Amino acid sequence: MKRGKKYVESAKLVDRATMYDPAQAVELAKKTAKAKFDETVEVHIKLGVDSRHADQQVRGAVVLPHGTGKVVRVLVFAKGDKAKEAEQGGADYVGAEELVAKIQKENWFDFDVVVATPDMMGVVGRLGKVLGPKGLMPNPKAGTVTMDVAKAISDIKAGKIEYRLDKTNIIHCPIGKASFDVQKLTDNFHTLLDAILKAKPAASKGQYMKSVVVSSTMGPGIKVNPARVTE
Repeated sequence: MKRGKKYVESAKLVDRATMYDPAQAVELAKKTAKAKFDETVEVHIKLGVDSRHADQQVRGAVVLPHGTGKVVRVLVFAKGDKAKEAEQGGADYVGAEELVAKIQKENWFDFDVVVATPDMMGVVGRLGKVLGPKGLMPNPKAGTVTMDVAKAISDIKAGKIEYRLDKTNIIHCPIGKASFDVQKLTDNFHTLLDAILKAKPAASKGQYMKSVVVSSTMGPGIKVNPARVTE
């Protein structure tokens, strides 16, 4: 693969044979973020589990103490008093069947997170085939199927992110922007990794956290020593 000039320059800053401490890794991620936009700093965690088995799934949500640096647009499916609560709570879009129709007919996806009250899941279920592949389907484990819509919106706007295994048993999550200082990125890193460690399935055998890599959106991967992630 032919790499761009900026990527090649950034890659020279990273020793591929070194396992960095978390703070060193995020500092390097900041230095290797050379794009003209404010790159996102991401963490990629390979786990020693098999996502094909239901008892080895790892999924949940966590509020990053310093947020992600991204403005999140929240869509809430609710009716009556809960719809009013969602509007007052800062939801960007609130509705019911009419929003289902808008998504189905207009291919409308101007939102980043979907929240729904439990009584609306029958309606939202019609969107499973379009929301599911995008990772937008509300889920109780992620706290996005709830009667407390105001708290859900508040948490999401404050920096709540969802983590889940992909088919290759890797979790990919943002922990902030390259413009964040090292301490904020490190705090967010530890908060995320602590949550994933606590979510370890009882059926998981052997080494749980196999590899941890930090990178900016356009930058090279920086290996983190898995033994140091909770220190």
